[in-house]
Amino acid sequence: MAKKEMKTNAMRILEREKVPFELVTYECEEFHSGTEVAELLGQPVDEVYKTLVTVGKSKQYYVFVIPTNAEIDFKKAAKAVGEKSLEMIPLADLTKVTGYIRGGTTAVGMKKQFPTIIQEDAKAKALIYVSGGKPGTQMQLKPDDLLRVARAKYDDVI
Repeated sequence: MAKKEMKTNAMRILEREKVPFELVTYECEEFHSGTEVAELLGQPVDEVYKTLVTVGKSKQYYVFVIPTNAEIDFKKAAKAVGEKSLEMIPLADLTKVTGYIRGGTTAVGMKKQFPTIIQEDAKAKALIYVSGGKPGTQMQLKPDDLLRVARAKYDDVI
């Protein structure tokens, strides 16, 4: 009997919204950094994006989707969302806040809709990879499709 494919919330939303995407999987016994994921996929690191969840001084959560080989600039990111300052969400709170686990966090289909920023460089790319909603999965899609479904905006935050 064939093993049933486990769809994540993100995959179901993309299908419901009729967003074309390709699901790519890789072996994942432990957490992999975004750079390691790019290597496993055989893709350039600047096409594989990571999803970071932050919390502002106001206690509001914000999501940033940036190239895996880049570092978030907290000053630029705070300015982009109108906060005084931002910090990474404590790892212990990630699943409770987003519904996703480390290594599987994606901007699509979190428990709540949080303000989301995609690094503006993504606009120039035909396709990017983002987490599929669980470790070992990546979704390849057009940046503008991710922007629409995640109700995000582009800005320079690295």
